[in-house]
Amino acid sequence: MTASEIRSRFLTFFESKSHAIVSSAPMVIKDDPTLMFTNAGMNQFKEYFLGNSEPKNNRVADTQKCLRVSGKHNDLEEVGMDTYHHTMFEMLGNWSFGDYFKKEAIDWAWELLTDIYGIDKDILYVTIFEGDEAEGLERDTEAFERWKKYVPEERILNGNKKDNFWEMGEQGPCGPSSEIHVDIRSAEEKAKVSGASLVNMDHPQVVEIWNLVFMQFNRKADGSLEKLPAQHVDTGMGFERLCMVLQNKQSNYDTDVFTPLIREIEAVTKSKYGKEEKTDIAIRVIADHLRAVAFSIADGQLPSNTGAGYVIRRILRRAIRYGFTFLNTKEPFIYKLIPTLVKEMGKAFPELLSEKNLIENVIREEENSFLRTLDQGLVLLENMISAANSKSISGKKAFELYDTFGFPIDLTALILRERGFSLNESEFEAELQKQKDRSRAATKVETGDWVTLQDDWEEEFVGYDTLETQVKITRYRKVESKKEGELYQLVFNLTPFYPEGGGQVGDKGYLEAPNGEVVYIVNTKKENNLIIHFAKSLPRNPGDTFKAVVDSTQRFRTASNHTATHLLHQALRNILGEHVTQKGSMVHSRNLRFDFSHFAKVSDEELKQVEDFVNARIREGIALEERRNIPYQQAIDEGAIALFGEKYGDSVRAVKFGKSMELCGGTHVDTTSDIWHFIITSEGAVASGIRRIEAITGDAAKQYFIDRSESYTEVQKALNNAQDPVKAVQNLQEENTALQKQIQQLLKDKTKNIKGELLLEISEMSGVNFLAKKLDLDAGALKDLAFEIGGEKENLFLLFGSEIDGKALLTCYISKDLAAQKALNAGTIVRELGKYIQGGGGGQPFFATAGGKKPEGIDEALAKASDYIE
Repeated sequence: MTASEIRSRFLTFFESKSHAIVSSAPMVIKDDPTLMFTNAGMNQFKEYFLGNSEPKNNRVADTQKCLRVSGKHNDLEEVGMDTYHHTMFEMLGNWSFGDYFKKEAIDWAWELLTDIYGIDKDILYVTIFEGDEAEGLERDTEAFERWKKYVPEERILNGNKKDNFWEMGEQGPCGPSSEIHVDIRSAEEKAKVSGASLVNMDHPQVVEIWNLVFMQFNRKADGSLEKLPAQHVDTGMGFERLCMVLQNKQSNYDTDVFTPLIREIEAVTKSKYGKEEKTDIAIRVIADHLRAVAFSIADGQLPSNTGAGYVIRRILRRAIRYGFTFLNTKEPFIYKLIPTLVKEMGKAFPELLSEKNLIENVIREEENSFLRTLDQGLVLLENMISAANSKSISGKKAFELYDTFGFPIDLTALILRERGFSLNESEFEAELQKQKDRSRAATKVETGDWVTLQDDWEEEFVGYDTLETQVKITRYRKVESKKEGELYQLVFNLTPFYPEGGGQVGDKGYLEAPNGEVVYIVNTKKENNLIIHFAKSLPRNPGDTFKAVVDSTQRFRTASNHTATHLLHQALRNILGEHVTQKGSMVHSRNLRFDFSHFAKVSDEELKQVEDFVNARIREGIALEERRNIPYQQAIDEGAIALFGEKYGDSVRAVKFGKSMELCGGTHVDTTSDIWHFIITSEGAVASGIRRIEAITGDAAKQYFIDRSESYTEVQKALNNAQDPVKAVQNLQEENTALQKQIQQLLKDKTKNIKGELLLEISEMSGVNFLAKKLDLDAGALKDLAFEIGGEKENLFLLFGSEIDGKALLTCYISKDLAAQKALNAGTIVRELGKYIQGGGGGQPFFATAGGKKPEGIDEALAKASDYIE
């Protein structure tokens, strides 16, 4: 069976068991602050397990794209080293939300594996939860008795809490699990060692392929367990491992999930898979990481320096680094693999096909950028080696290279070994751990249990129609973090507060109690389908009925900016072309940011046309046309634009202003004239093929005009109230340019005169032509002077000092032959002398500069120069 057939048979089988087949959720998560990426098939169904929503179907099956690269589930460092770990993988799963339980889950798993897929029953092992006395949990005899119907008792193994008790997190739904393992070793190996002894022992041919989780309990903040009101089934089967078994392979990478990519990597890099271990590891890393990065970009997450974007950048850079080091690829090549990936997986995941060009452009740009970083890092590493006092390189310095410049530590270690040096790895690990501890401490959140005041789980949002209403608190909990301190999360029976989402920030406002007490709402977010209101304090009487009031000024400004993004999107498509699509947005009360696909910089003329288009729509006073709860496909058929990286349900909300129609859950003004005016403040590149426009509206636009008017008045005053300020400034610029030319000529003349004087001042010291002197010249003139003198004098050692605008500058020149003969290094010398001017610097062995903030230390630095040649 091909991978495509294996996936299809799974879905068809569960469809025959009355399961609704649903699409994979995006791999990048946008509405759950507890997760960056979908790391398990159940993530998109958390709201059902938590009881926050009622599922439309109690039986569901799908194939879910997952990513495991951070936190508890982190397989990154194992990827490539073995044959079965991955960052991005598919998880085949079936779920029951309060419907069937252990009996059906076990029966159907066995039927699918042995009857439909035809796996030999004698190579399958199962595990059940052995119980845990400390938790008061008994052995899962129900699962054991059911498995006995299919599997001999010697192949039903007890599993401990680590392997056979699944938990969503530190708190939340959990329960015992039953794993299915397969032994694909040869008959000879099976005769020597029992497969039972290798289960859960990280053996590459005795692997888990399916985990059946039986959710029965809820883990509370104090660690105790309570029974859930309904029992659920959550299963996950590794698609890549299943393909390995069904295609009779010994490695996931030998299946047709990966072989087309591996063949393409071989062709592009002129390497060969299966001949040498280091090459094989590199090819596996690239094949795996390519998938992870491509799917993330397709889901709307571009590489960046923070959050989820940083993780994606790190994965891609790891792939580039393996190609650079082991496949000798010094030019971008990973982007060339995208057509093969799209051909193989585009049918199952159409987002790959629709975003193919974007994926290629972003990866190519990232490759170019990181290869430049590698070149820069190699120079810095060379300087580090040159300055070393011993054959052991400081782990602290290596960490700085890693942390500041993104230079991979394993590449540092490899180069050092090749040069006969060693890396103080324990020192590096200590620095890395300090950084991790700081990051963990900064982001750690302590969350208490929910305190339920009333059983009202259907929280209605009424904020489209009103900014003020009477509410009851249905539940609350306390949260603490280093960043925000102590807060309370409140859930209401209904709410006018819009939760952060779709690029729009969450509402702020307050609750007013009957006794006049006011509790301020500082933010609103959505988590697992719950609208959560963040408050600095808890009302004295949480059971009261409160008046909930949204900050109307902030809401209006935010709504104005959100509507402006819709008009901006329409303007860009109208002026630049239909290829423009939204790739992200951020809507605050103070400004808006809009990312979009476009192949070139937007010209000033085009930006003016975009501004004029939006402002024309504002002047027209177009009324909002809003349609709620209409079928998704109907909205698309009527011309609504679905936004990049968003997951939509069966029913959607469509927002229309004239010819602009988009699927959107955000808040908007009643008519476009409420926006008042639209001003673009900046336009630039985010990534290859992605541009960003930032803009302001309303009150911010008014303030912009006020500030510009005041600045204009000040400029006029400075120009003695010139009738034509623009002409006056142009005249000043022309005069300044002429004066600059005169100054440059004077400096050249001065340098020539100085050169003659300095040649006479050079003295011989230990066979070296030596000069150390303080001069009144800038950095460029000092460099020119040094090289001119160096062209006339051999065996030369020069050190110049200069004070410019209160800052110190040191310039060191050493003749190349002298630097080699005497093992002198100008970069090392200026770094060491830099301490006298409270600064630092570097450069090449024959020329280097250093800057510092202590000019009075120049004389001392010059006095120490002779120490290097005496």
